[in-house]
Amino acid sequence: MRVWDLPTRLFHWTLLACVVGSIVTAKVGGNATVWHFRLGMATLALISFRLVWGLVGGRWSRFASFIYGPAAVLRYLRGQPRPGEHFEVGHNPLGSLSVFGLLGILAVQVATGLVADDEIASAGPLISFVSGAVSSTATAWHKTGGQWLIFGLVGLHVAAIVFYRLRKRVDLVGPMLHGDKLLDADVPDTGDTAGRRLLALLIGAACAALAIWVNSFGA
Repeated sequence: MRVWDLPTRLFHWTLLACVVGSIVTAKVGGNATVWHFRLGMATLALISFRLVWGLVGGRWSRFASFIYGPAAVLRYLRGQPRPGEHFEVGHNPLGSLSVFGLLGILAVQVATGLVADDEIASAGPLISFVSGAVSSTATAWHKTGGQWLIFGLVGLHVAAIVFYRLRKRVDLVGPMLHGDKLLDADVPDTGDTAGRRLLALLIGAACAALAIWVNSFGA
């Protein structure tokens, strides 16, 4: 059964590449800072795309399919799902917390980067719209707290993948590569159609244009 549509899979792996690249270029510094900013703008476009795709994307990629209340989380932990609660299909209740946490902290990291200033040679494209105090606070968060939160959340994400693989014999990586899972026949398909992929392409182009427009303020 198709669970993860192609746009969601491309988003996932491209975001991973951008985050890793951003971390590496930030540590290298120097001329690599140019690529740090470029990858940051790419991350802005990707997060914007995911927010829209979470509303109109494939069934299991929509936020509505993995927004859970406390009671649902408890039922999942106890292994007592209600009929129709397909915790095993898309993001389970714990996985959804990881997804929203990562998207949230990455959004904050990008936002602070847009107004950050290293006081050497690089500044975010929107720095002229904020005060010096706001820029200093954003820069400090971008380089310290935000960075360590990303490290922690990514570490938890990887640890969860390993745990599910070794202890529960559940492969979370494979379906995010090829899109499919072996599921009961009554589980709805995500709807990975040509029309939906075209829609994703148009949304992606609009989000890329948004990132380019934001970046133009620093030109």
